[in-house]
Amino acid sequence: MVGKNKTKKFRGSRTCGGGTHKNRRGGGSRGGRGHAGGCKHHFVREMLEGRGYGDFGFKRPQKVTYEVRVIDIGTIDENADRLVEEGQAELRDDIYYIQLDVDKVLGSGRVTKKMMITANSFSEKAIFEIKSAGGEAITPE
Repeated sequence: MVGKNKTKKFRGSRTCGGGTHKNRRGGGSRGGRGHAGGCKHHFVREMLEGRGYGDFGFKRPQKVTYEVRVIDIGTIDENADRLVEEGQAELRDDIYYIQLDVDKVLGSGRVTKKMMITANSFSEKAIFEIKSAGGEAITPE
C-alpha cells in the first residue's frame, strides 16, 4: 500500500510493535534515566545536546566577574616621559610621581628611573624592582 506510515499501521494495536505489554516499560528500556550512560552508550545524545563528557563545574554570573586591569613595571618605565607630557605624571627632582588607575602593577621589565607609583596593589617583584631603583610603591588606604 502506497503512503502507509507506521502511525497508521499501529492504530488499534495495544503495543505498537513493542512485543508484549511488559516491554518498553521502565527506565531500563531507555538505557537509564536522565543523563545515565553519558560516557558509555548515550555519548552521541550527550554530545548532540551540548553536554559532552564529565562535569562542567560552576559558571559565575556575569555580574560578579570583572577583568583585573594590570600593567608591567617595565611598561611604566618606558612610558614615564610620555606620561609627564600628557599630564598624567609629574617630574620633580628626577623622581617621577605617577598615579595609575589600575588594579595591580606587575614586576615584569626593567626599571631605570626613580618612580613614586600609586596604584591599588603591587606584586612582590614589582615592589622589589621599584625600591631597588630608588623609588617607592604606594597603595591608597
